[in-house]
Amino acid sequence: MRNKECPHLPTFVSLSALPAGSASNWHGVCLQTPRTLLACRAGTRGLELGVRTTLHPSEIFLNFLNFLNKGFEMKNLIGQLSRGRCIRWATVGLIVALVGMSMGCSLAVAADATAATPEQEAAYTFNTIVMFVCAVLVLFMQAGFAMLEVGMNAAKNTINILFKNVMDLSVGVLLFFFVGFGLMYPGADYEGKWFGFSGAGIGGLEMGPVVDATSDYSPSADFLFQVAFAATAATIVSGAVAGRMQFKSYLVYSAVLTGFIYPISGMWKWGGGWLDAMGFQDFAGSVVVHAVGGFAGLAGAIVLGPRIGRFVQGKSVAMPGHNITFAALGVLILWVGWYGFNPGSQLTYWGASNANATAYIAVTTTLSAAAGAVAAMIVGWVLFRKPDVTMALNGALAGLVGITANCDQVALWASIVIGLVAGLLVVVGIVSLDKLSIDDPVGAWPVHGLCGIWGGLATGIFGTAEGVSFLTQLIGTAVICAWAFFTMLILFGILKAMGLLRVSAEEETRGLDISEHGMHAYPQSQLMEDHVSPVGT
Repeated sequence: MRNKECPHLPTFVSLSALPAGSASNWHGVCLQTPRTLLACRAGTRGLELGVRTTLHPSEIFLNFLNFLNKGFEMKNLIGQLSRGRCIRWATVGLIVALVGMSMGCSLAVAADATAATPEQEAAYTFNTIVMFVCAVLVLFMQAGFAMLEVGMNAAKNTINILFKNVMDLSVGVLLFFFVGFGLMYPGADYEGKWFGFSGAGIGGLEMGPVVDATSDYSPSADFLFQVAFAATAATIVSGAVAGRMQFKSYLVYSAVLTGFIYPISGMWKWGGGWLDAMGFQDFAGSVVVHAVGGFAGLAGAIVLGPRIGRFVQGKSVAMPGHNITFAALGVLILWVGWYGFNPGSQLTYWGASNANATAYIAVTTTLSAAAGAVAAMIVGWVLFRKPDVTMALNGALAGLVGITANCDQVALWASIVIGLVAGLLVVVGIVSLDKLSIDDPVGAWPVHGLCGIWGGLATGIFGTAEGVSFLTQLIGTAVICAWAFFTMLILFGILKAMGLLRVSAEEETRGLDISEHGMHAYPQSQLMEDHVSPVGT
């Protein structure tokens, strides 16, 4: 058919192929392959461009050449374009084609403006922005983990610790993008199942999926939020294996956990898998995130063995951290970051009910963290005769982990109880590891593993959501913890058998900064020769 506005220009597709209700407004240059429609229209706010799906720039250019060859000679075309307002539309088409080629990338996909109401667009925009901010808060927790771990370990291992925290985020982002995201969210075809895969990237490897303002939020924001959770699970292990693990083996572990282990068990719940179908509940990840990291760290600590001098003739030897200031700063950063972790997991924030739920989650999170810090301080004070700041710090984290699974559905008084129990458990966990001669320098398993279990079970005790069951919570918690522990136990065992897991005694004594990376974080005169112990011992 011919274009209504510019009869001199052919249209390669029927206007009926355009969005419903808008065909009469679309005119000018329309280029199409079986995959793409590019068109321009005169809208109420000026010239608008619409693209139905992604298209490689070379295809755009070929389509434009076909347009020129549709029985027109270039000189005649120029003459015809010079008449009237047709030149505006043809010029726009030419500019789009040439700019697309020069950029060397596919065109972004625009949404049909008529597909969503103004309220839906506003909700979509608000939810996407808030989710992005929450993702940034969770990503900032990496800094908190780094500061906590650096502070509670020897100064001679500082660079190694910082490097590991940067790399488990960096390696994790790439592996989660190409593999993990598709494993964790395989789509409706895999509901109630154990395993599925929806493909690499965010709906593919192009510039992104079609914007659908009728949905709750942007898939890109969702990916950023989810990958921040994956990085959190990975970095928990770093503290448990600090001071004696080879850097290259840590990179291998981090890739496997974020690319495969965490996404598969995450799919069981958050991806609509078999645990979700059973009714297992974990709102923000006490089990799905923290227990996975905690039990992976426990497996690493067991296979690696304790640091040199940590246990002498079966007795625990305290190895104080070199900078408690860093450790305290790290915990406070983590506490703040948790407001992205828990309230952010509401996922939709638009409207009074969602806003109220988000704020309520923040309150239960705060109460539990405070109760955990107080309980750990009191228990540590009774056991060790003096108040121990490191116990209080880990108590706050324990309360945060314990409330993460149920922060959306427990009463305010229950959130305090959950925090108090978590604060008690973290001290008991640290002491128990000492009795078993398991070296966990920052208390990663007591905080994230043991209190992750408590969070899952506490949901079955105090949860008010419909269908919540203690037995279901027990099964789901046990299965996920066992999955993380035994898969990582096998991986660490393989690395050990290959001679890739632990540094030599000489390298450990010199410090991993110089033996693994050839540099020091501090002037050599300030370095201390002693090692570091679990928090609170």
